[in-house]
Amino acid sequence: MSGCVFCKIVAGEIPAQIVKKSDGIMAFTDMNPQAPTHLLIIPTMHIGSLNDAKDPNLLGSLLTFARELAKEKGIEMRGYRVVVNTNPDGGQTVFHLHLHLLGGRVMNWPPG
Repeated sequence: MSGCVFCKIVAGEIPAQIVKKSDGIMAFTDMNPQAPTHLLIIPTMHIGSLNDAKDPNLLGSLLTFARELAKEKGIEMRGYRVVVNTNPDGGQTVFHLHLHLLGGRVMNWPPG
């Protein structure tokens, strides 16, 4: 999608600190981190939100990718949070499906 900031990151049109790439998935650091580790995990193909995701294999791959990143970043044992905000009331501000991987501090509940 031409106006999507995450699609522009995938295309290399907007710089980002890329942490990891895999087949059809990319992770990069969040520009406004909410935890010591705050990565965004996206499918490289544009999908507007979780509601638009039709492929259960892709969704499983995104979660597996998040788990692998947590291990690589050394936060898997103490704990981490994976968040998917969906649509405006859910807190989604960039309409390209993405997971937030947060860790490196205690996560409070309820989240806010």
